[in-house]
Amino acid sequence: MKRNKPLKVALAQIAPVWLNKADTLAKVNAQISEAGESGADLIVFGEAMIPGYPFWLALTGGAEWDTDINKELRAHYVSNAVCIEDGDLNEICKLVRQFEMAVYLGIIERPQDRGGHSIYASLVFIDSDGEIKSVHRKLQPTYDERLTWSPGDGNGLVVHKLKEFTVGGLNCWENWMPLPRASLYAQGEDLHVAVWPGSDHNTRDITRFIARESRSYVISVSCLMTKDDFPTETPHLKEILKNAPEILSNGGSCVAGPDGEWILEPMLHKAGNLYVEIEFERVLQERQNFDPAGHYSRPDVTKLIVDRQRQTTIHFGSLREGD
Repeated sequence: MKRNKPLKVALAQIAPVWLNKADTLAKVNAQISEAGESGADLIVFGEAMIPGYPFWLALTGGAEWDTDINKELRAHYVSNAVCIEDGDLNEICKLVRQFEMAVYLGIIERPQDRGGHSIYASLVFIDSDGEIKSVHRKLQPTYDERLTWSPGDGNGLVVHKLKEFTVGGLNCWENWMPLPRASLYAQGEDLHVAVWPGSDHNTRDITRFIARESRSYVISVSCLMTKDDFPTETPHLKEILKNAPEILSNGGSCVAGPDGEWILEPMLHKAGNLYVEIEFERVLQERQNFDPAGHYSRPDVTKLIVDRQRQTTIHFGSLREGD
């Protein structure tokens, strides 16, 4: 039997130009170009890559009411968030179309369909034709993230075909949520993308666990962040740095195979694109003894209901008698 070529994946483990949308977009474009020239079929970036993770919340009393520092940093963050409707990702779409590869990209999204003033931790999938196919807004922000990110919805709980593979993705700790994982498994996912703000304490255990549970490849991609990565023009920088550790995110990007064993162990402190090649046949081999949505499921006993409607506060239309 003739085997198809392996899928080449780039894990873009880099630091953002923190809270600077324009400069971080340029940095992302550079990694995409490098991956494209290397023949990658898919490139993945970490959670909140553009314009960065809200580290200030844990460093400057982010839960305090009516303080200048919290209000001004929040305004700066929203101003540098990504508005897809305004074309902020157009150049990225053009690049991936040029290189005929797909991308999963973590962004802080400022969507017009929710008024344009609240933000979401979103995972965007762009296919090799340069088309945005899904925008998954993180279902439940974690702990202090709830002070700045809004809760998402199920609209982005979808999978996509990528050559022989069926790929889906989740943001950070929602990878620990059994039902969202199950919703992707049921759609045929066999390549799972997990994006993180950084550090191997997040990626080391769960990457292998999800791979073993799903009998899928799992790609975990994290950002990097050190004290030196804060731009000098950051508002209230002195207050942020006063309590910041030298290393805020150490990376930890990694890949596990469908048997739950490492293909790429967590990589620490290394900036740039990390490359792996994966073969679809290994998925079929491991599904022989366990398939969570197939022969090892019992839909007559347990089923999952998923609401994929995009949530919004307003619907326009005419009200007629009898409607």
